[in-house]
Amino acid sequence: MLLDGAAPLGVFSGGSLIVGSAARTDLLGQERTEELARAQYRSLQRLARLGDDVALWPTHGAGSFCSAPPGAQRTSTIGTEKTHNALLKATDEDPFVQALINSLGSYPEYFDHLGELNRRGPRVLHTSSAHRVDLLTASMVEQLRGEGTTVVDVRPIADYGQAHVPGAISILLRDQFATWLGWLVPFGGPLIIVRNQDQDLAEIVWQSLKIGYERILGELAGGMAAWTADGRPVEGVRLLDAEQLAARRGDVEVLDVRQESEYAAGHIPGARHIELGAIAQQAGELPTRPTVVMCGHGERAMGAASVLAKAGRPDIAVLTGGPEDWAETTGDNLVRGWRA
Repeated sequence: MLLDGAAPLGVFSGGSLIVGSAARTDLLGQERTEELARAQYRSLQRLARLGDDVALWPTHGAGSFCSAPPGAQRTSTIGTEKTHNALLKATDEDPFVQALINSLGSYPEYFDHLGELNRRGPRVLHTSSAHRVDLLTASMVEQLRGEGTTVVDVRPIADYGQAHVPGAISILLRDQFATWLGWLVPFGGPLIIVRNQDQDLAEIVWQSLKIGYERILGELAGGMAAWTADGRPVEGVRLLDAEQLAARRGDVEVLDVRQESEYAAGHIPGARHIELGAIAQQAGELPTRPTVVMCGHGERAMGAASVLAKAGRPDIAVLTGGPEDWAETTGDNLVRGWRA
């Protein structure tokens, strides 16, 4: 609490009250979810007794899987939340608990390891070695790949689609890189990086380390140019725009890999839905027909396509746009709701 004398000016609510919702209570296991939701209710009731003009400063916000449904704002006031936050307006504990639990979506599997990792603390990184990554020849990468090391390709989806190391997982280097690394690559396993030279290696390493992915064995020296120059095999993924998909719509399966709430807000008619984080586990449920994977812009879709290809699924393509591009191109209305 920030005070001006005895008057509260703002409250640092941590992971309790957040803008438009309340932080999730299931990260310590399903067996404690309801217990913590009830404790959350009591915490929010105490915060609700503060003045309407008291500023609210949460630690979690839009885009964080630590949060319940994400919103657009990072800060608020108690009065604004009393007016617009349905969870803060709840006056009875049981309805609050049910509403909070029902709002919880999926989260990256690496979250299950972070409690113990944070309890023990990470290993100390010395300045001289924190960003040092070994350079690996194509033959070394091939050998390590054969031994079970995951190759993570951080290049733009057009580059990955044109040619990549067979079996490499596509995770574009961007702000969300750590999230999808932690969802698509087994925790604690070794990995090798493939990047373009203009992509920041220090950023790749930092995002990996901050979620406990410390076993970076190296990067492919010279990138894909060195791989192909060495005569190594490559694979590719076709990119389609909305017009091209429309021309093939009756012949392909459309797989939407966005979050459940995104899919419910509007999806292509007939599109099957599997969240990206569940692709590896549910790949066998897909029909054995040509499949076009989609998300909002193509980045998550390429990640899903790479997982499906690694699992042995043939004839996978990626839509470069999202549902809105489809609707604008075809004039079709998007389907609202949980199922097509």
